Amino acid sequence: MLTKKQWQECLEQFGNMFPDAHCELVHDNPFELLIATLLSAQCTDVLVNRVTADLFKKYKTPEDYLAVDIEELQTDIRSIGLYRNKAKNIQALSRMLIENFGGEVPADRDVMTTLPGVGRKTANVVVSNAFGIPAMAVDTHVERVAKRLGMNRWKDSPLAVEEKIMRWTPKEKWTDTHHQIIFFGRYHCKAQNPGCDVCPLLPLCREGKKRMKAI
Repeated sequence: MLTKKQWQECLEQFGNMFPDAHCELVHDNPFELLIATLLSAQCTDVLVNRVTADLFKKYKTPEDYLAVDIEELQTDIRSIGLYRNKAKNIQALSRMLIENFGGEVPADRDVMTTLPGVGRKTANVVVSNAFGIPAMAVDTHVERVAKRLGMNRWKDSPLAVEEKIMRWTPKEKWTDTHHQIIFFGRYHCKAQNPGCDVCPLLPLCREGKKRMKAI
């Protein structure tokens, strides 16, 4: 397993490789980021951005999403996976925002997870990027990288990954580290054909060493 000292080396390399890593979901406010992040589940940011380019012109507020029939909203997001369930959740969370929070997205992760369709990962993305609150959102890229490196065991839950990364990473770096790990996993340590042969973390990486031996 990776040691805490080795993790610090990883953090340095993530920063060197992707110093400008950032949230790639296009948004102008917390509500748009919440909707975009909800839509991004099991879907690429690229596709979400294509859909929200028109979606966010049509729908500006929670009230706007409730002003149309569910079928119309489904049509507007039809190219995104699980669009029926996502449309249902968008309308349900819009109603809850209006009734319970004055139409505004709450800047508290635990409160945010009470909204329909909003899990811990989505809430962490929104609080960190929209409200500047340090958080570590664990998506498929973060989980894969942590487990390949040996930071976590393969059987560990996303929550276990989140908690360990937060313990071993300075709090003020949580959000930047989240983005850097995502970029590392999205553009370098890919699910298929990871760049092990040119990876600066190969000497530390449990999975990379196995892959290189198998070549």
